[in-house]
Amino acid sequence: MKLNSEARAIYKSIREEIKKKIQLKESLAYLDKFEPTNDKDEILRRQEYFKENFSRIVPELKGVLVKIRPIRFKKDFLHDRLLVVDESELEKAQALGVCEVSTEPLEGYDLILSTVGIGIDVEPSISEIAPELYIMPLWENRETLKALAQIANLLGEKSVAESILKKLGELEEIMKRRELIENLDELIAKEERRLNEKIAEKLEKFSLTLTGKELLEFLKELREGNYDAIFKHFSEIESEILEEINEAEKRLSEKLNFTVELFSRENLYPIEVPPESIEALHRELERELKVELYLKSREILDEIKHLIPKLKEEINRAYELEFLRAVKEFTEGFTFSELIEGGIAFINGRHLFIKNPQPVSYVVGKAPIEFNGVNGERVVILTGANSGGKTSLLELISQIVILTHMGFPVNAEKAWVEVLDELFFFKRKRSIYGAGAFETALKSFVRALTSDGRKLILIDEFEAITEPGAAVKIIAELLKIAYEKGFYVIIVSHLGEDLKKELPFARVDGIEAQGLDENLNLIVDRQPKFGVLGKSTPELIVEKLYRTKRGKEKKIFERVWRAFT
Repeated sequence: MKLNSEARAIYKSIREEIKKKIQLKESLAYLDKFEPTNDKDEILRRQEYFKENFSRIVPELKGVLVKIRPIRFKKDFLHDRLLVVDESELEKAQALGVCEVSTEPLEGYDLILSTVGIGIDVEPSISEIAPELYIMPLWENRETLKALAQIANLLGEKSVAESILKKLGELEEIMKRRELIENLDELIAKEERRLNEKIAEKLEKFSLTLTGKELLEFLKELREGNYDAIFKHFSEIESEILEEINEAEKRLSEKLNFTVELFSRENLYPIEVPPESIEALHRELERELKVELYLKSREILDEIKHLIPKLKEEINRAYELEFLRAVKEFTEGFTFSELIEGGIAFINGRHLFIKNPQPVSYVVGKAPIEFNGVNGERVVILTGANSGGKTSLLELISQIVILTHMGFPVNAEKAWVEVLDELFFFKRKRSIYGAGAFETALKSFVRALTSDGRKLILIDEFEAITEPGAAVKIIAELLKIAYEKGFYVIIVSHLGEDLKKELPFARVDGIEAQGLDENLNLIVDRQPKFGVLGKSTPELIVEKLYRTKRGKEKKIFERVWRAFT
């Protein structure tokens, strides 16, 4: 379905409102599949799609779907392992591009994998050489897996995410150790502080009586940094300090699942672990952890690899569900249009972008129900009060037509729409006047009339950019052409009376102001009266100004107002 620039602006506004409700950026792509179409079968297919799926969208889904994140399995080159293969396998193994490959073992690698019995036996495949490339993205996206399991539960379905989560649970201990290793410096520093505090307490509590000569000798040794002097005189405390050191190393060993010997048994106070010792321990722990993580990842992947394609389907389905949820939220209270031949009509349509809009019913052409004052006219002249809602009605008609051709429910209680090929909306640009603006508008209007097809043309005050006398002649001829081609046309005009004389086939509808309220605002029934010329009621505007102005301005407006009475 073709839209001119103003009609496309309304379509974009609808899209933007829906996009605001979509929580996942990956779900936005689904909206692109619902461009307005002139294919009746496609519109019906889309309507059926929404009807079938809306019933499954329960309110609880919103809070769960927002937790979904993409799980990406990226190919990466792992520098911590070497694959040893036979010469005949070398080219194929290198083509995998996941680690270094050699025909003989080399030093400097944490993992030695092999197809020829040197190191850990593997098949030359990514899943066996680098199972972490599958397992780690799953581990890091456990919240997404939990959300997928919840979604399936809400929909009364089964999810492979539950089985995957269960197997990933076997990684818990390994991942806890990895976190400890990452914080190894802090962990050791904490034990250092604890040991030094314990030793300091023991030394403070220990009392000793020395001769004068022994005391002088003792102080001299301390000044020279000879801490052995302490233990020469306090040998009974040494065993207690060593016991504290053993306990500290035992705690570290249990936490790291690795035998740790870090603290010196010679320089007992203050306890200090050299950085190079920590670094050596860190390397050793990482090497052991990598081997364990590799083996466990390979074991888990062997059991869940067949579930990954289904998992991807579930994630994509979640994106689709989020799109459906957002559309359902946007169209709450809407209804699906009935596709008909011969007209466009709706009951109690509500403008999408006006707060608390008055419901309006309208028709152009024929409809399955009767409207008083309507005889199937395809050309309608909409007249009436300024600020009475004429432009808003054209926008409402555009919204209902566009949503129908997207296959979406529409903002009305009931709606009947003929499938169109083109929608033209000529909205008056209030800041542009003069010959140039008139020429541009005229060319655009004529362009809409040149081709054939099923068209709806909406025009907002064409006469505002030229003289009223000329406007009647121009508009009348253009509307005759539209009528002859069988197009639907609704034109907002203050020249309804004059145009009706030229266009006996056209219907004139009117929106009228009924007075001023206590705040001097126009009281307008925005529901057009079919077949009735609407008065623009300028006297009400003059009355409002007369009642709100002061001084000399008030006197002038009073004089003008009196001219109407």
